[in-house]
Amino acid sequence: MSFYSARPEDLLIDAARKGDVTQINQLLAEGVDVNATDGRGFTPLVIAAYDNHIDAAKALIAAGADVNKQDGSGNSALMGVSFKGYAEVAQLLIDKGADLNLLNGNNGTALMFATIFGRNNLVKLLLDNGADTSIRDSRGLSVRDLAVQQGNQEALALLEGK
Repeated sequence: MSFYSARPEDLLIDAARKGDVTQINQLLAEGVDVNATDGRGFTPLVIAAYDNHIDAAKALIAAGADVNKQDGSGNSALMGVSFKGYAEVAQLLIDKGADLNLLNGNNGTALMFATIFGRNNLVKLLLDNGADTSIRDSRGLSVRDLAVQQGNQEALALLEGK
């Protein structure tokens, strides 16, 4: 027989995964740390954003979630939504101060994620908000190099003149 007792932080992360704003607000009212992390360093905001739960993300940010907190690999919520292609959540994060040029463990950026995975709506959004195109990842590749490597012609067109 096993007995499982979740930490309050785990309950908050689970509520973020489900997009359960009522439970998120209740746990935060009880004093659970809005920037708590799970075993991989994921915060409730990273999880909510990655799962496209914008109302949960708004609630967490309103409660003081760090929009630039990085997980164990150095990825931020903005990087996650750039990988997934969630423009509405990305705009929320940008509006709330997300660092467009934050580097992960491989010196990758949100713009690089969007380019590699063909999330060209995010490529445009990030460029329109001032993402730096000169950054090179740990292999020395720029976002242009990555677009060429992926055959992402639309991203290359968006990068023209940037």
